[in-house]
Amino acid sequence: MMEEKRDDLFGRLPNEIICHIISFLPSESALETSLISSRWRGLWNTSLVQRVAIDEVPDAVSEFISHFDKLNPLRHPRRLKLYFGEGSDDLLLASTAANNKLHLDFSTGKKEEYPLRHFDLQLQLKYDQNVQNLLVAHHQPCPSTFYVKTLFLKSVNNVINEAVSSMFSSLQFLEHLKIIECDGLQSLHIETSPKLLSLTILDCQLLNSLHLGTSKLQSFHYRGFLPRIWPEHHFNLADAMLDFRLGPSYTGFSSSDFDPLLLTIKNAQVLTVCRWTFQTLIWPTISPLQAKFMFYKVKELWWIDNEEECYNSDALISFLKLCPVLERLFVTNDPESYCITSRAPTSKIVKSHTKFGRLEVIKMVEHVNDLGTQHVHMGL
Repeated sequence: MMEEKRDDLFGRLPNEIICHIISFLPSESALETSLISSRWRGLWNTSLVQRVAIDEVPDAVSEFISHFDKLNPLRHPRRLKLYFGEGSDDLLLASTAANNKLHLDFSTGKKEEYPLRHFDLQLQLKYDQNVQNLLVAHHQPCPSTFYVKTLFLKSVNNVINEAVSSMFSSLQFLEHLKIIECDGLQSLHIETSPKLLSLTILDCQLLNSLHLGTSKLQSFHYRGFLPRIWPEHHFNLADAMLDFRLGPSYTGFSSSDFDPLLLTIKNAQVLTVCRWTFQTLIWPTISPLQAKFMFYKVKELWWIDNEEECYNSDALISFLKLCPVLERLFVTNDPESYCITSRAPTSKIVKSHTKFGRLEVIKMVEHVNDLGTQHVHMGL
């Protein structure tokens, strides 16, 4: 037994040295080390830990991702714990993933020490012609460079927003952007290259202004209060999730405020929309046009309704008559969804002869609350 312990040289080494040794192994072998013992189980995926000043965060993240080896992704740590700010109590968890993904999560820091403050976030790309020329010449970035194509931003706050803006400015190849749970964020300005194809914004509950300076967006997913949305350029969305069931984020909204966004969803193939959004913001604009305005390409519709008792399907059927090639319909009835008294269309007012001949799937996504399950019945 004593001889066995004497031969266990690795068992005497600190984790930092073992992790360094693992980094020289091929990816498959590095993963297999997790089977050696409980101590080795997570060493291959150990986080790099650093402490920096807040203005050094962008450089630290840039240095971290620059070491990513696409051919051997386990050669260097894929996760970074970055402590910053006064007392280094604020924490950024950064991680890289397959397909050039970068996650930046600020949700773990000591938030209680900072009161919630409103802030604006500017995500503006600094266009670098030299980088673009290199891309055109070689058809792809240098293999040794980790170029971010998908960026996840979670819980950005007023303490770190300027550092995030600085990091974003260098992401020349960004195609997908996801912004989640940013408390205090009230204004967001996104200015990117035409490479940005999809944008997701979820649960930023104080956001009341969204400026989109991108021209090739194909997918836009939004969940939260409806902000003022200003698309600087026209683009045709193929996939649009407009989950505004919480209602508007400001008073005095009108259908004209929604018109620029309405034009971007006109040719969508997959669409999520709330009943109140159709009744209050879409119908007043398209009603004078009648049959001239149709959602000609919508094949999949996710409808969010808000009936508390007996379900009235007039608004839904009215919308369906505007979707001549619809194939799949999903209905969620959420009695807590925002509603407003409006001159809503009845199914008889919408002048359309849509026969729903292509509609193959109708699924009721039931919402359960204290009143029980809401069942939806429609007469198509």
